[in-house]
Order: sequence, then C-alpha cells, then structure tokens
Amino acid sequence: MSELREIFRNAIDLNRYSNSVSRRLIRAYNDAVLDAVDQLRGIDELASPVKAARLRAILAQLNDSLSTWSGDSIATMTEELQGLAVLQSEFAAEQLQKALPAGAAATVGTVEISPALGQAIVTSQPTVAGVVNLSDSFARIASNPITFQLTIGQEISLPNGEVVREAFSKMSARQAELFSVAVRNGLLEGESVPSIVRRLKGRLTKEQRGSIDTIIAAGGQATSIPNNQIRAIVRTSVNQVAVAADRIIAAENPDVTAKYRYTATLDSRTSPICRALDGKVFEHGKGPYPPQHFNCRSRYINIPIGLEKEFEEAREDYGEWLNDQTDAVKRDALGPERLAMWNGLVKKYGPSDAIRKFVAKDGSELTLDELRTRGYGTSAR
Repeated sequence: MSELREIFRNAIDLNRYSNSVSRRLIRAYNDAVLDAVDQLRGIDELASPVKAARLRAILAQLNDSLSTWSGDSIATMTEELQGLAVLQSEFAAEQLQKALPAGAAATVGTVEISPALGQAIVTSQPTVAGVVNLSDSFARIASNPITFQLTIGQEISLPNGEVVREAFSKMSARQAELFSVAVRNGLLEGESVPSIVRRLKGRLTKEQRGSIDTIIAAGGQATSIPNNQIRAIVRTSVNQVAVAADRIIAAENPDVTAKYRYTATLDSRTSPICRALDGKVFEHGKGPYPPQHFNCRSRYINIPIGLEKEFEEAREDYGEWLNDQTDAVKRDALGPERLAMWNGLVKKYGPSDAIRKFVAKDGSELTLDELRTRGYGTSAR
C-alpha cells in the first residue's frame, strides 16, 4: 500500500533529521569537554597548591560550560521540534487524505500548530498532571476553531518519564561530576596527566570528521557514553513528535479514523515488544503507541473508517518494493550517494533485511529545511 511506503520513507528521513540535530548537540558538548581536557595538560608542571587551585578552576569552568550547553541544547530542541511538529501534522493529514476514496479527502480536518507547542514538548512535566490542556497549541483550521485536551504523558515524555529539558539538565550536571571524579581519582592513584587526558578524550579532536558513529568511536570516557545518550534523546524525541502528529490528526478526525496500525518494520534492532506489536491494529486510545523504548523508530498509521480490512491484511515489505523500483526512485528514497551501499546490502542480505541494515548504517543527515524540500506538508509547497 502506498500509505505504508510513505511511512517508511518518512521514517528514513526522520532518522536522517535526528542525525543532523544530534551532530550539532554532540559537537557542542564535545567541544566543551575537549577544552577542559586540553587545559589539564599543563597542570603537572605546577606546584601542589597552584595545581589544586588550577584544577578547581578547570572543573568549575567545565561545569559552567556544560550548563550553558544544556541551555543551548534545550533551546535548539524547542525550535527544531516546533518546526518538525508543523511538517509532521501536515504529513499525517495528507496520508489520511490519500487513503480515502476520491472526493472524500476534503472531510479530513487539519490542525494549526501554535508557537507554544515546541516549548510544551521540551519543558512540560507530565508527572505534574496526567492531562495537560494544550488548547492554545492546537486549533482546528476552520471558521469556528475548536480546542481539545491532549494527553502528553505518553507522547511527549521520554520513555524513562523525563522531559527533554530535564534530561539535558541532568546530563550536564552528571557528566561534569563524573569528569571531576575521573581526574581526581586518577591523580590520587598516581596516574599521569597525559594518561588521564588519553582516557578522557580518546582519539577525538575538535571538528572530528565522519558519521556520529565515527565520532563516538573516536571518543573516550568523557564523551562516548554522553554522545550516545544525546543521540538517543534526540532520536526518541523526533519519533515522539511524529507519533504525536499522527495522534493529533486522529483526535481531530474521529469520523474519519477510529483505528491505527502499529508499524515496527523500520526498527533496525527490533526490540521484542515492537516485534510483537508490528502489524497489529488497535482502536485509538485503547492500544500502545510508539515509542516503546529509547531509540525506538516504530511508527503507526491511521486507518480510515471503512478500509479496516485492507489495512489489517496489508503486509507490504518496503525493502522488496524498493528493490523493484528504478534507480531514480531508489536514489530519491535512500539518497543520491547511497545506491551502491543499498545494492551491496541487498546482495548480501536480501531486500527485506537490507532495509534494516541500511537504516542502522545510514549516517547521512537532513536539516528541517531539507525535509521541507522533500515534500513534507503543505508548507513545503
């Protein structure tokens, strides 16, 4: 079904978008850490009292730098997820429209995303109240706008219950403390400063080239794990916004869609829970929604009323479909420089497994503006 193909294509593009946002945040984080590591190099030559004072100054500066990084990252995520919410809500409405019989598309109600949504996504604490009234954030595009409540406890908070602001704030404080402990323990145990530096930074350099995986692999104790955490927060948040957009459109169109189909095909390391849910159909509000865990790439698709049987029976394999297309179609879906990579994966694993391997290995990136040029939403036209 064409609707499933569009969901798969969208999932690939959103993975690339999350790569782009993640790289920006990871690079800024790593720069702060590398500055502190570089300042450690000269403390061996200082007398003990001066060395202790210098170390305290370095650690205090790192704490301030990571606190600034946290604030900047929160602002970046607010802006990025705001823009993404607009594109994805339009995409969700378009997919529902395309699935309806000819002449019925006009019945699909769309929503307008207010500037307050990005802030709500990043900073709202779902544990304060189970239901948060976002009536100022979502309004029907019609002559008589309506408002409604959206439960954000599952859609907006991260799988561990935190929100983005809290996750970044805690990370900056925790990593500053871990850096301090690592340096102090190393010095107390007689480890040389050059050895401490190598342990903390690995082979990482500023402006490190390569994919995010390459950057993480080059890093050391002070960067690799936090970099993975940053990527997980971004990727999970991006998926949550995409799913929230689907749910917003479904809530606005109860006469058009009453059920949804869980789609886990694009999860390159499919978790047991997503594997069990893949392809299952649920009534809105009565079944689980992705993401079910950090780094979850699962999505769902709204099912138009009257087409339940067709959607329940659909088992289209995106990898097999894509492999039968022309090279031009493949380049559009995978990227102009990824065709050789795709062909090699198909030859080795077959098309069905190749698409999962591709998503796992694909480190390419797309910005929000580049997503718009790929035709998502009416704002792109």
